[in-house]
Amino acid sequence: MSCFSLIFKSQNPMAFHISLFVFLLLSLTHVVISQNDAPPPASDVCNGVFLSYAYTTGVKIAPDLKSDPAKQPYRFESTITLLNNGLDELKAWRVFVGFRHREYLVSASNAVLADGTSLPAGVGNGTIFAGYPATDLKTAIETAGDVTQMQVQIKLLGTQFGVASPNVPMPSNITLANDGFLCPKPTAQGKNEMHVCCTKDENVKTNITVDEEFLPRQNGDLTILYDVTKTYDSSYWADVTITNHNPLGRLDNWKLSWDWMRDEFIYTMKGAYPSVVDSSDCIFGDQGKYYKELDFSNVLNCEKRPTIIDLPPTKANDTDVGKVPFCCRNGTILPPLMDPSKSTARFQIQVFKMPPDLNRSELTPPQNWRINGTLNPEYKCGPPVRVSPSQFPDVTGLPVNTTAVASWQVVCNITQVKGTTPKCCVSFSAYYNDSVIPCKTCACGCPRNTDQTCSTTKPAMLLPPEAILVPFANRSKLARAWADLKHLPLADPMPCGDNCGVTINWHLYTDYSRGWSARITLFNWDETNFPDWFAAVQLDKATVGFEKTYSFNGSTVSLEGKNNTIFMQGLQGLNYLVAEADGANPQKDPRVPGKVQSVLSFTKKSTPGINVVSGDGFPSKVFFNGEECSLPSVYPTSGYRKISASALSVVLAVLVFMFVQQ
Repeated sequence: MSCFSLIFKSQNPMAFHISLFVFLLLSLTHVVISQNDAPPPASDVCNGVFLSYAYTTGVKIAPDLKSDPAKQPYRFESTITLLNNGLDELKAWRVFVGFRHREYLVSASNAVLADGTSLPAGVGNGTIFAGYPATDLKTAIETAGDVTQMQVQIKLLGTQFGVASPNVPMPSNITLANDGFLCPKPTAQGKNEMHVCCTKDENVKTNITVDEEFLPRQNGDLTILYDVTKTYDSSYWADVTITNHNPLGRLDNWKLSWDWMRDEFIYTMKGAYPSVVDSSDCIFGDQGKYYKELDFSNVLNCEKRPTIIDLPPTKANDTDVGKVPFCCRNGTILPPLMDPSKSTARFQIQVFKMPPDLNRSELTPPQNWRINGTLNPEYKCGPPVRVSPSQFPDVTGLPVNTTAVASWQVVCNITQVKGTTPKCCVSFSAYYNDSVIPCKTCACGCPRNTDQTCSTTKPAMLLPPEAILVPFANRSKLARAWADLKHLPLADPMPCGDNCGVTINWHLYTDYSRGWSARITLFNWDETNFPDWFAAVQLDKATVGFEKTYSFNGSTVSLEGKNNTIFMQGLQGLNYLVAEADGANPQKDPRVPGKVQSVLSFTKKSTPGINVVSGDGFPSKVFFNGEECSLPSVYPTSGYRKISASALSVVLAVLVFMFVQQ
């Protein structure tokens, strides 16, 4: 029988009131005890950086794919919470979320994608968020517990596929992506939330001093500095400096783009120019309403995402658009190994701001930076990070430096994007085999036409040496005759071409007791000339025996701590790889590719046990202008010799010489 029942069964009024008072007191005590025993929020017991992901809501959206539930799209909304409960300020915070349901992110508040991708974007393989506009999170100690300065919340809106209610599309993992932190496996809180507490790894030594106002400058394959040099209430001037640090990285006809986040627009530039000069977005937008007296015919660009291109050398000394150090090179940025003075590009830009940022101290760099070139590596750029102000030589010529008002650094690294195709390829040949192993079928992509008469899956056919000197469209007859002569299988339909703008032939030239040699030939099948070209080959076992090149400048370089790469560039007068051109008689002769060639010699003194023929004499990687090329999957065999070694070794050289004379 409960206490409550006893109270109402009592006949004594005094006993009734006493019993009722005792009951209420016990109930209140129970409530207080229950509240004291309740576990504190997970963030309160985290003495580091607390991170949580909470799925808020989701709903099915069109189209209705009842026949294929795995492809059914659903709208989802989630919240990421980042709270700094540690002793040190968290600078330039970064958060990884392991999305796994082919998520397509439409918007994210208080953050940008750290790889420079603009939203909306696919993030189904996971992505890293970086802070914007608040990049740093202060501590409770320095803010007296002000959560607004210690915490950031990211509201996500996007689409996921295949996860219907009551199931919840949670990520596989969440973690802090900043260096020097340890994050255990996240803890699930029901079906809709997960959280983790990340603490500093005391065993990791970094060059970051938390007492300093700015983060140190970082290293990367390519860095971009955004230096504000002059600032006014409604506008500012910035210097943009692009510097290449990678020995094999380069850019030709570079194009630089970013996103304005506060409705800014470009008024004027020096040293570079927008690819599109257009002020219509300003005239019909809020900018035109605010700047009523501004002559928008002088405004260069009002796009939210402008694309910037370099100027030609003829504009270098132009007082209106030139006169900027390191500008005006037609978009070419060379590796520092080739020419340090040409490994940097620079331009100046005048930016107009919009309310409420009309204050000379209100400076916001653009976000989502991206840079690319022609036949160059792919770069992924991180978000701009505030660094110590840059210093420039004073314009007066005095031995003093002028300090920038504010500086941000963008770090870009070469990355091999999954699914991307190469832009160059390699063929193998050798003195002991009279066939050439050509580039792979569709090495640089397959034909786009659907009514093609070639196979995109069959392996490339062996060719006679002279066949690699003519365009692929003219090789069919040679390939069929060679297959018939050598009793090789003849594919029907024949395999498609490599579709590469540049091909490289690596020919094993000689092999003797004390050394060996190879010949490299570069072919340009494109309509683009390549000034100041370079090539590099990785020979895992043979590089230490490299002696010299005879028609190129050649030297060994270390990559990732390994001295296994030979870097080659043209000598003066041979540093220009011309485009494909018409033959001597265009009516009957095939087109002729641009060609350069050299022989490399090696000694075996420093490489005892090397087996050149079995594969040690062939490169494991080949690069042209920084782009990694596609390699054949097999080496030439040495099982038979159809013609003498001395005769075969000169066939290709003679043919190249004959084509050069045309």
